[in-house]
Amino acid sequence: MKRYTIFVITENFIGILNRITIIFTRRGINIDALTASESRLPGIHRITIEVTATEETVIQLVNQIEKIIDVIKAFHHEDDAVVYQEIALYKIPVAKLDGGLEKIIRQHNARIIAAEKEFVVLELTGHKEQTRELLEILKEYDLLEFARSGRVAVAKRMLTIDSFVK
Repeated sequence: MKRYTIFVITENFIGILNRITIIFTRRGINIDALTASESRLPGIHRITIEVTATEETVIQLVNQIEKIIDVIKAFHHEDDAVVYQEIALYKIPVAKLDGGLEKIIRQHNARIIAAEKEFVVLELTGHKEQTRELLEILKEYDLLEFARSGRVAVAKRMLTIDSFVK
């Protein structure tokens, strides 16, 4: 089993995300991360799905997704064929913010994006392994809250949405 990124190019219709995720549910495949956003073309959206599965399973998923009426195109890539990042936010008590923690923040290329009276919020952009590593460290500093986005990715090969939308 490998980690794959599935891209779905679709028109923005109500319920499209539900119809796509049902395909995974019916096959008993867990979605590791999911991100949906507008594209640079009006009315066209892209859905990025991270999944761990066999290549055969991913091909079947993509083929099934493409059968949905509002889907323009779906395709998959292995990790080395995409450029991707995730964003993570960590909320820690301001009382824990000392020289040692500030050094950890710098070492992990995180930054403070909000400082309130009782807590600070740190932001780290990177791969899941990087955000998870900082998460484990910050648990020792009475981490109050943690949130991580899904994968945001683009294919390394020269591919544009325009080639699918006519």
